[in-house]
Amino acid sequence: METRKETVTDTYHGVEVSEDYRWLEDGTSDETKAWTEAQDAETRAWLAGVPARESIRKRFEEILKVESTAYHALTGAGSTYLALKSQPPKQQPFLVVLTDLGVSTGSTTGDGSTTEGSGHERVLVDPNELDAGGTTTIDFFRPSPDGSKVAVSLSKDGTEIGTVHVYDVATGEEVGEPLGWVNSGTAGGSVAWKADGTGLWATSHPGPGEVPDEDLGFFQVVAFHDLGTGETTTELSGVFAEDRIAENFLSTSPDGRWVLDCVQKGDGGEWQMFVREQDGGEWRPVADLADRWIRATFAGDHLFVLSVHDAPRGKVLRVSLPDGEAEVVVPESDVTIEGIAATDGRLWVVDLDGGPSGLRVFTHNGEPLEPVEVPEVSAVDDLRRVGPDTVAWSVESFTEPRSWWVASDGSAPRRTALGTRTPVDLSAYTVRRVFATSADGTQVPINLIARPDVEPGAPTLLYGYGGYAISMKPSFSPARLQWLEQGHVFAVANIRGGGEYGVAWHHGGRLRTKQNCFDDFIACADHLVETGVTTRDKLAIMGGSNGGLLMGAVLTQRPDVASAVVCAVPVLDAIRSETTANGRFNVTEFGTVTDPEDFAALLAYSPYHQVRDGVAYPPVLFTAGEFDPRVEAWHAKKMAARLQAATSSGQPVLLRMESGGHGIGQSLDQAVGLLTDYYTFISDRLDLDRG
Repeated sequence: METRKETVTDTYHGVEVSEDYRWLEDGTSDETKAWTEAQDAETRAWLAGVPARESIRKRFEEILKVESTAYHALTGAGSTYLALKSQPPKQQPFLVVLTDLGVSTGSTTGDGSTTEGSGHERVLVDPNELDAGGTTTIDFFRPSPDGSKVAVSLSKDGTEIGTVHVYDVATGEEVGEPLGWVNSGTAGGSVAWKADGTGLWATSHPGPGEVPDEDLGFFQVVAFHDLGTGETTTELSGVFAEDRIAENFLSTSPDGRWVLDCVQKGDGGEWQMFVREQDGGEWRPVADLADRWIRATFAGDHLFVLSVHDAPRGKVLRVSLPDGEAEVVVPESDVTIEGIAATDGRLWVVDLDGGPSGLRVFTHNGEPLEPVEVPEVSAVDDLRRVGPDTVAWSVESFTEPRSWWVASDGSAPRRTALGTRTPVDLSAYTVRRVFATSADGTQVPINLIARPDVEPGAPTLLYGYGGYAISMKPSFSPARLQWLEQGHVFAVANIRGGGEYGVAWHHGGRLRTKQNCFDDFIACADHLVETGVTTRDKLAIMGGSNGGLLMGAVLTQRPDVASAVVCAVPVLDAIRSETTANGRFNVTEFGTVTDPEDFAALLAYSPYHQVRDGVAYPPVLFTAGEFDPRVEAWHAKKMAARLQAATSSGQPVLLRMESGGHGIGQSLDQAVGLLTDYYTFISDRLDLDRG
């Protein structure tokens, strides 16, 4: 499809940068709307014409809509527990209250699921009942310390613009008036309860029109809401390192004495921390950016802190409140500390070693106790205190679904009844970790999931991300069965930019070192071909969001790298990204065009600007959400237009639009539709027989 060109030229530090498709940034214009609708219609017609599509959709329906259950975000409050529960074919997860966590029998049914002995469970907030269309989702929830109330953020249509509703846990009735604009896709959102449940501190974003268009950013502040009077008082505003890109994460100490605000400067991993006593206290700073504290949790009058100051793999400090000195209780070691939690008598530490997790236990003085046994190549997540002497955590792997565990001070861990129950069985597949050598000699892990008898040269899908210190940890994904059961290989690359090996691994793939991410991924793709895992014509690559930037950079730098590319909700114009509100938050990760050296690095890899006329580019499927608050849809639109005009390969360059957001909170039907189209495109371009 031919797209109208209108050349616009900007000058940065004496360098002229021209483009032809900036007019597509105006999503409100009739011309852009018509162009977008035509592109989407053409894409959907192309996908519908693939003979295998219906069988692929049917299989995804069978896998993802089968009756199953899974629990997320398990939280303790008072004498009860709360968790989000997914239960297909319901479109959205819902909030449940549990009187106990039960005990897993560990027995397995004929369909591969486990039988569990669970306690009493009650549905408290169900978005599926609030919105039959499946477009309303729970962003987050936070119970009051005594478990009598719970604050729930709800948003619609993938916007992530969350309104907090307070519910009485016993009756399910709503308490007081909703709090608008607590959550957003840009700066997130959080709440922290007053100990007696009479009010809460909450983040607040300006509504539409409250910030001038030329003054980008959300200016998130912290306010206290009195549930009795309905009065709101702003408490933290204008004190952050960069007000426009402050992201506040609020929490309350278990004893109800303290409130903590961990404030991230944008998305680059730099933090400040503020603390106050709940009754009559004033907020006081306890850590600034230079201190390099990145996590914190309460235990009595102590704050346990994960610090990376002079410790790129992390160390744990114990800080006496309100003004005590910080002392090291868990020194840096050869594994990366990812998370911490504290009970009244124990300190719990989640480790990361290139992707897989470990779990260690210490006294508050840092004396090591017996570590928790964790399966090989698995992930420990959601470690949190759920009682005075009890913590809970989840464990999953590429082949085993999530299970929930609890342990009390001085007692052995036990598996709860909240394990994922699904007939999808991946236990017959194996996981192998291999290493590719990047351009600078760095060894980059790759996780290969496949049948034990997979043949050399098998069709392979390589997935990557590489940003924001987000680690590609082992995860159980039923959707992968559709690919694996055909004798194919699914590969996950642990490239730089993630947090798999600590701060150095993250910083080795951010700002002016971002090119390392692309070099690492290219090295992984080449390794799979050179070692015979697959062949170039049977290799597909996929990534979304920051991983979409990865896809764009890789396909423009190495057009021959793969035979199919899925580039989902991507950042592709690295030069103009920061002209958007969320783009401002990403400056701390990517850099800014206002700095000459940052600009040079951004221009050197910006996928949209590195497309060259007459190059034989591979087939690409771009996806975007019209209401995406994290990455504006115009990134994918502009790149699709540019690539369609430039490529000489004759391969399709497709743009699939979704009437949603970034994918967070999408309905089950939306997930099935996207996966169907991803794999339809890949199967067709790799010439796989799935008819």
